[in-house]
Amino acid sequence: MLYVTRREVFSASHRLFNKQLSDAENEEIFDKCSNPHGHGHNYVLEVIVSGEINPKTGYVIDLKKLKRIVRENVIKKVDHKHLNYDTGFLKNIIPTAENIAVGIWNELYDKITEGRLFSVKLYETENNYVEYRGE
Repeated sequence: MLYVTRREVFSASHRLFNKQLSDAENEEIFDKCSNPHGHGHNYVLEVIVSGEINPKTGYVIDLKKLKRIVRENVIKKVDHKHLNYDTGFLKNIIPTAENIAVGIWNELYDKITEGRLFSVKLYETENNYVEYRGE
């Protein structure tokens, strides 16, 4: 089994806030990430596709095609956006790194037809990332 990875970078802001909780509860849970005006990150996204090599092309998936799929279905929707307000696939979801990764998976899953979507890794900071495998 081979694994092919496309890496993209995007900048976005968000606020971690649960409308069902008080301001004090949100601050206790989310700390400075619950700032009413939000805060931002320079995210690094890795989309990993697994599969066998196609003997006709030598590819699991053409990386130019994967790049186009990721940019059209994710990056243009999140780059320089406020994830709480500007991103439809995150509507009514607390935009934690975990929820963003699941949302990205859902945006890409049926668009990748060569190989199969294996994993979405989202780095929120240099030291913190989440990985979702659709399981």
